[in-house]
Amino acid sequence: MASRNRLVRNVLTTASRTARRGQTDRALLQARGIHATPSCRTDGVFRGLTDDRLPTPWIEAFRAQQSGKGTGSDDALPHERDMSPKKMSDSYHRVVLPLGQDPWLSDTYINSSGHIRLGTIFMDLDALSGIIVYKHTGPGVTTVTAALDRITIAHPLTEICDLEYSGQVTYASGRSSLEITCKVAKARPAGEPSKPEDVLLTCTFTMVALDSTTKKPVNVPRLEYTTPEEERIFKTGEAKSLAKKEALKTSLLQTEPNDAESALVHKMWLQQVQYHDPNDDLRKPANVVPMARTQLSTAAIMQPQYRNRHQTMIFGGYHLKQTFELAFCCAASFGHARPTFCTLSESHGRVYRSPLIEEDGSQPQQQDAKKPVTRVHVRVDSKVRDVQHGNAKPTGQFNYTFTVPKDIKVLPHTYQEFMMYIDARRRVRLGDVQLQQEQTESPARKRQLADDASVTE
Repeated sequence: MASRNRLVRNVLTTASRTARRGQTDRALLQARGIHATPSCRTDGVFRGLTDDRLPTPWIEAFRAQQSGKGTGSDDALPHERDMSPKKMSDSYHRVVLPLGQDPWLSDTYINSSGHIRLGTIFMDLDALSGIIVYKHTGPGVTTVTAALDRITIAHPLTEICDLEYSGQVTYASGRSSLEITCKVAKARPAGEPSKPEDVLLTCTFTMVALDSTTKKPVNVPRLEYTTPEEERIFKTGEAKSLAKKEALKTSLLQTEPNDAESALVHKMWLQQVQYHDPNDDLRKPANVVPMARTQLSTAAIMQPQYRNRHQTMIFGGYHLKQTFELAFCCAASFGHARPTFCTLSESHGRVYRSPLIEEDGSQPQQQDAKKPVTRVHVRVDSKVRDVQHGNAKPTGQFNYTFTVPKDIKVLPHTYQEFMMYIDARRRVRLGDVQLQQEQTESPARKRQLADDASVTE
């Protein structure tokens, strides 16, 4: 008994020391302005990106909705809206994610392979865009994410370090939609802002302001630029807004495939016929996969814990994370290898790959057998289903591009699959053009900034 008591005392003493050490560690982190996370919350947003506008517990919001008194959100209250023009700096927001200093926090952001979970980063960026947009619009409106126009990886996120989230409104004409540009960069010490070479990832959100009661679009304050650099950013956002409107006119839902695309579809169909012709020696190669076999589907019950600040709607960032991880799984199961994320263009998974044959009918050039790489485009369609009635309503489309270290191709069969193939092919080509323009513009832009700095000095 005495031996057992000594053992208990030793265990309690060890536990006490561990608890004190944990308290000391948390105290040190808090002294640095960092709040440690003592438990894993794999579906939570970084607490530095939550504001004080979500004070209503779900049960209270639910009871208010059931009684017809609204949701308890402050957006439902009448406000005298300030519609005076805003500056870009008015909406600027910066937060440091202390992954390198808080190991409990890093648990939420790192997967089993030791890599950062990009889906969780995307979820945080959606929350960041929500804070930014309300700095511009002010209270009294409901804002929703209309599109995540583009995510571009500037440098791979291979190092577990403190990250800086930052962003601001970069285009707002005064109508209901706004463009918010966010970036992720390596955080510099002592609160020093990041530099261009620190940037790891950039993305652009399009947000729309709605009347809190009618849910119809409402105008927002117009954005004003005050410097040549801000003017350039504003004009770029304006050009992208016009380009998106023009792109809708050339959508496959509006116009049929052009002559080159129709010819490509026909040639791919003829090749399928050859594969099945007993009098033809040509057979489908082992690395060619029917598009129907690449499809993955998932379903999940949306719980109140996944809601946004408007109480009765699902948080768009959580939705974004789910679609990204489904696309990742789709690309991995297609390529039988770990995919590398490249970009997301204007947002069941299905795969797109470069054509089996070129537009002139020739075979594509053979890749280096030692280092084959395939670019994979995955489209994710999301729907919300009414459990009681079985009705499904489309809620978004997301287009992700990955690379896999394999030489593998996809083959559409039905007309719908061919149209999805052509649509993805257009997006990939457009993304290549945009990337080339950005790479061409970037060195010239750096030289201009350097010149401006020298003049200032």
